[in-house]
Amino acid sequence: MTTGQGFTDRFLSDDEIFEICREAFSSVDIQDRKLLFIIPDHTRSAPVDKMFKAIYDLAAHTAAKLDFIVALGTHPPMSDDAINQRVGITAKARSTTYKKAGFYNHHWKKKGQLVKIGTITADEVKDISDGLISEAVDVSINKIVFDYDKLFIVGPTFPHEVVGFSGGNKYLFPGISGPEIIDMFHWLGALITSPRIIGNAYTPVRAIVDKAAEFVNIEKYAFSMVAKGKNDLAGLYFGSPEAAWEKASELSGKLHIIYKNKPYKRILSKAPLMYDDLWVGAKCMYKMEPVVADDGELIIYAPHIKEISVTHGEWIKRIGYHSLPYFLKQMNKFKNVPGGIMAHSTHVRGVGTYENGVEKSRICVTLATQIPEEICHQVNLGYMNPDDIDVDMWKNRENEGILYVPKAGEMLYRLKDDPFTK
Repeated sequence: MTTGQGFTDRFLSDDEIFEICREAFSSVDIQDRKLLFIIPDHTRSAPVDKMFKAIYDLAAHTAAKLDFIVALGTHPPMSDDAINQRVGITAKARSTTYKKAGFYNHHWKKKGQLVKIGTITADEVKDISDGLISEAVDVSINKIVFDYDKLFIVGPTFPHEVVGFSGGNKYLFPGISGPEIIDMFHWLGALITSPRIIGNAYTPVRAIVDKAAEFVNIEKYAFSMVAKGKNDLAGLYFGSPEAAWEKASELSGKLHIIYKNKPYKRILSKAPLMYDDLWVGAKCMYKMEPVVADDGELIIYAPHIKEISVTHGEWIKRIGYHSLPYFLKQMNKFKNVPGGIMAHSTHVRGVGTYENGVEKSRICVTLATQIPEEICHQVNLGYMNPDDIDVDMWKNRENEGILYVPKAGEMLYRLKDDPFTK
């Protein structure tokens, strides 16, 4: 059972958001309970500040404990100042008005912070993945969750390149999980390929994530948001992570997918400042790939981005960006590379072929960032000096086969007659 509202033609008011949260807490016993809320980092658009204040106002005086952990996955930890900004409070307010709230970062590589909670068997993986993967995978999670009586996921839902739609139990896996399950299901998403999985709700990857969540034997709930921009909500649903996410993904599918009649030969995809390296800025490719014409060019325009990945940059520099067949036909060469790294590589490079030692990508992916030209070529991507780009020259040229997207990364662009969904 879920509560909440969602609209395609207007936003929820602050009063409506508060009332949905009030109704949610009235349906769950939080008296003297220890509560942990899982929230997104700065790379996800959503009014987390409004949600934090509503949650605190409604639950702080009742709960025995009220803490928040940032679902970083493999992203770098956030500073105290960054966390304060994410939840919309000052350092002073954190130690006074909101002093009952505790804040934590997830650390995916700290083994002492993780605990194994189960194993998805090889037969289960084979069945869920339709035979694409036939190996068992261990499921681990941040052990902090077992210090609490109830878990609440508080996060937005958007079309997603690996799982189909983000949100729901994805805030547990990879949000606060260990590396094995992260690598496994990201590689599964790569095997299916991003254009075939993105914007589809019930995918094999979603099934793996939900299966992993069954091992988290604690009461779990979700406030699933459907955001439009940084400050507005078109929808907010509360219930089990699966049920709330289902409602949110339905609305996201209506609001976050833009359909085009024909593909474009060149696209300038501008990354917002919240994407601070290519690892996250590559969403500007994932969400646009379906509408790039064969032999066309997708330019990730991000003058503020200086590096490939704070966490995984050395891996990417070692293997480069390549299409899926490049790896599949040389797996002995790449068998020690984490699946999540190879998956990211294939998502950025896009669909392609590898025959007789020659790789051919369907489209050209070019970086217009502060990443040096020699590094771009080293990792098998094109280079363009961002200073040479005059954005005004890209505007209003769709009839010429040229598209400018001023804030890329969350809206999915798809052809009305999409060859990837057939």
